[in-house]
Amino acid sequence: MIPRYSRPQMAGIWAPETRFRIWFEIEAHAMDAMAELGIVPRDAAQAVWERGKFEVDRIDAIEAEVKHDVIAFLTNVAEHVGPEARFLHQGMTSSDVLDTCLAVQLSRAADLLIEDIDLLLEVLKRRAHEHKLTPTIGRSHGIHAEPVTFGLKLAFAHAEFERSRARLVAAREEIATCAISGAVGTFANVDPRVEAYVADKLGLKVEPVSTQVIPRDRHAMFFATLGVIASSVERLATEIRHLQRTEVLEAEEYFAPGQKGSSAMPHKRNPVLTENLTGLARMVRGYVTPALENVALWHERDISHSSVERYIGPDATVTLDFALARLALVMDKLIVYPERMRKNLDRMGGLVHSQRVLLALTQAGAAREDAYRLVQRNAMRVWESDGALSLLDLLKADAKVSALLTAEQLEESFDLGYHLKHVDTIFARVFGA
Repeated sequence: MIPRYSRPQMAGIWAPETRFRIWFEIEAHAMDAMAELGIVPRDAAQAVWERGKFEVDRIDAIEAEVKHDVIAFLTNVAEHVGPEARFLHQGMTSSDVLDTCLAVQLSRAADLLIEDIDLLLEVLKRRAHEHKLTPTIGRSHGIHAEPVTFGLKLAFAHAEFERSRARLVAAREEIATCAISGAVGTFANVDPRVEAYVADKLGLKVEPVSTQVIPRDRHAMFFATLGVIASSVERLATEIRHLQRTEVLEAEEYFAPGQKGSSAMPHKRNPVLTENLTGLARMVRGYVTPALENVALWHERDISHSSVERYIGPDATVTLDFALARLALVMDKLIVYPERMRKNLDRMGGLVHSQRVLLALTQAGAAREDAYRLVQRNAMRVWESDGALSLLDLLKADAKVSALLTAEQLEESFDLGYHLKHVDTIFARVFGA
């Protein structure tokens, strides 16, 4: 985790103090369940809750000697609990603690990420309605295509992040899994009812069959979901970066008073936030492949996944949390230039209406190939003039075109409003009636 790209609440989930606190709760709840079943004395379970505590520095010191983090933790807790600590960890194995703890941490991280997406959705909805009928050029291959609205661009992003939210909710549900099944997962030395009790206390479900670890396909799906969300972040960030280019300049990131864009060129206003988001998205996606590779563990368990998850758990969630919050800020403060959008829309002499003329010609009786040829030969003249010529004027002057369509029919084909007639329909699909 890099402080520059970390927010305190998410980073706190991965702090050593938080991790050891979850470990303590797993062990203490397990003792409560065992006491209910008559496996350990009730006063021993009570002593753990009353006297049990830990110190991160002390755990680190013990681990330096014993080379085992869970043993170091149990040793430190026992130093405070006293003789009753001998009943801690009865029948359990380290993975019971580690995997259940990771499930809690990832669930809490998912909750924060869902909140981030909800905030972003609110911003996108507001800005989409603000620019619902702000006409702009739609582009395919980066080239002018046909008119859209800026609100439709944002509605597209809203729908995409709605899907992201649904995927994340499903991934959270799948990862929120508890395993207290003992060595190789057979429950030989720990009653399954202990697992059920701990799961209930921690807000988790029991893992149906855990070998000695929770199956890593669950984790792979979780991190893959984060990777997809990061890609959606990058898609919207890339759109803004393109729109901020000087020769386009239809929208740009907010540039604060006193902000400086370049150490060399005082005039620069660069899309630094969305460029940053592109880089952060690459990092989150980079954690997906290791998560997928963690699925194939040896037999009932090995720990080749352990070092990987110590990296990707904190880094992926912290980075995506930061990215989603930054994207919401960018979209909230985004400066939009409707006049420039209209100027760019009109820049190429009406070429954006070529399809309507093509369709009108076919409706008037022309074969599609002939109609295409008639429109294209005039459109190419406009293209080569860099928009100095007017497609409408050229078509009116084309004898073969005017033989099929009147001047009024041609003008009707250049009506901008025609392209916006179903915006309400699309918005109703995205945002509801």
